[in-house]
Amino acid sequence: MSFELQGAAHSDGLADVLERILDKGIVIAGDISISLVGIELLTIRLRLLIATVDKAKEMGINWWEADPRLSAQTDTLAADNAALLARIEHLETALAATERAEQELS
Repeated sequence: MSFELQGAAHSDGLADVLERILDKGIVIAGDISISLVGIELLTIRLRLLIATVDKAKEMGINWWEADPRLSAQTDTLAADNAALLARIEHLETALAATERAEQELS
């Protein structure tokens, strides 16, 4: 007598399940509330969306495009920062020259 192990008729691999979840998107929501003697001290609301970038854009979610740390705007911010530092240095030099002129007059 021989026994054979058979898997389920429809077995999904982890990759298939993950692909389906990312394609459709999934939202996980929860609230945590801490109260003491009936007084609410802290409430934390958690919302988690798991989806592909394309699906998120389709749903109107694209916050990463405006985040300078995650987009190409980093170069623009670095250039703006350098320009502001140069302007501050110029203003400090002008202020020091004005203060020297005032000391010479008094």
